[in-house]
Amino acid sequence: MSLEARGGSVLRLAMPRGAGWGKAVVAGALSAVCAVALLAASGYLITRAAEHPPILYLTLVMVGVRAFALGRAALRYVDRLAGHDASFRQLAVVRTEMYRRLSSVAPAGLGSTGRGDLLTRLVTDTDRLQDLPIRVVGPLVSAGVAALLSVVAVALVSVPAALVLLLALGVAALLGSVVTLSIAKRSDESTARERGHVADLVLDTVRTLDVFAAYGTLDERLAHIARLDAGVTAAVRRRGAVESLVGALVGLVGGGAVVGILAVGTPAVVSGALDGPLWALAVFVPLALFEVVGSVPLAVLTFRRVRAAADRVEQVVPAEVPAGIVPEPDAEADPASLVVDGPVTVSLRDVTVRWPGSSSAAVDGVSLDLQPGEVVVLEGPSGAGKSTLVDALVRFVDHEGSYTLDGVDAKAMHPDAVRARIGLIEQDPFVFDQSIRQNLLFARDSATDDDLLAVLDRVGLGAWAEGRGGLGAPVGERGALVSGGQAHRLALARALLHRFPVLLLDEPTADIDPDLGDTVLRDLVGAARQQGRTVVIVSHVPVAPDLVDRTLRMRDGRLLAA
Repeated sequence: MSLEARGGSVLRLAMPRGAGWGKAVVAGALSAVCAVALLAASGYLITRAAEHPPILYLTLVMVGVRAFALGRAALRYVDRLAGHDASFRQLAVVRTEMYRRLSSVAPAGLGSTGRGDLLTRLVTDTDRLQDLPIRVVGPLVSAGVAALLSVVAVALVSVPAALVLLLALGVAALLGSVVTLSIAKRSDESTARERGHVADLVLDTVRTLDVFAAYGTLDERLAHIARLDAGVTAAVRRRGAVESLVGALVGLVGGGAVVGILAVGTPAVVSGALDGPLWALAVFVPLALFEVVGSVPLAVLTFRRVRAAADRVEQVVPAEVPAGIVPEPDAEADPASLVVDGPVTVSLRDVTVRWPGSSSAAVDGVSLDLQPGEVVVLEGPSGAGKSTLVDALVRFVDHEGSYTLDGVDAKAMHPDAVRARIGLIEQDPFVFDQSIRQNLLFARDSATDDDLLAVLDRVGLGAWAEGRGGLGAPVGERGALVSGGQAHRLALARALLHRFPVLLLDEPTADIDPDLGDTVLRDLVGAARQQGRTVVIVSHVPVAPDLVDRTLRMRDGRLLAA
């Protein structure tokens, strides 16, 4: 269970540090010791009282029983309070680090991870990391300290009894761990993976609910999700059965330890070689100790679940940015480098792009010049490398070869400086759950309402905005109240407000009716040309020749014509 395994860096990050966590560990260990000592002292007190000694012989033990009872409750409270406080504080650190890593690898480094699965990894799986300190490390330390002190205490009374107790502890730990790992070995990873798959399907269904309803496949889709969810539920129930079985086995071994200690000590008590009340103390120790030790197999089971969660988080937000992904620098870009007043010339020479983990080139030896003010179409079949080339232009993925902006190597520039010159309007542009005004102000917060209305007119949305009630009209969650064409126009309006010298339009008409798509594209290109922007239209369908200056075609990562 080395923390150096995959997911180890996330596990190390999940462990609290400092005095608060130290206080929790000490309090937890002392609480476990008090629990064992309370039952042992109670057994000694009852047995000694049966001999009717003078009350002074019992006073110290009576005080001890009260002290252990109060100490167990008070220390357990301190353990829970300090442990959860330290765990929750560290969880905030973990979340912050996860989102910092996410900003370094997104979007190109997320691969095929679905949005629902990503949400599950960053919320459910990340939250599960808090179990490491409070349900794995804490119980293991407490059980270890209590077991060690108990064996020593019993050895002071009877060495054979201590050996029986030590053997029982070993059998309990071995049996519990073996049963736990053998039954739950595959369930943890598969359950987490299936839970993420279900979340993906649910999110996709909610987003496209109207489509499933229109084609009459909604019931079939819901039934499919229900079947997958039932599988996850069954796995969770099996896990609960495993925990119950492990608890029963540990309790059975604890009972065997009591019988064993009675068997090895009874002759000595009968012969008078061993004091009866002390022997009762040794007999009562396993009864309390195995309640504490019973947490060890469950801690092992929880560790497997936590490590499976850490693996899933590490897969999407690794500690080291994968080769091929452009990392976000720690230092912010020079504000002066983000201000671009004039046109920008883009030049590519023998540019090759490989996705992380792939030895083959998605873009292979592309050379291209983009002159200020021209409109270029980049077309080709799906998988030809068009979108990969776009990701390289905005520095989402790294490249080999020469890529310059006005003669300056893009690798020598801060990624934000590159993106201040080249703006990308994606195939599915994001529309914020805000008003029309706020969606535009994200691009330039100093813009006036007159500026916003002017840019809406430029992209053909002026009358639409007025009909909706003006700039204060909402657009709905993820643009639920706007069509695909309107979302693309809003995205273009943002890009025009930001004054990008170069605009990349990735499949701008993919989800729009063909007739409407031509109108939208003409408005997009016309608005960009009015401001002298360079426009690159990435499309797998033909674009009207009168809209463009050049048409380039890609296939298998190569540029066929220029």
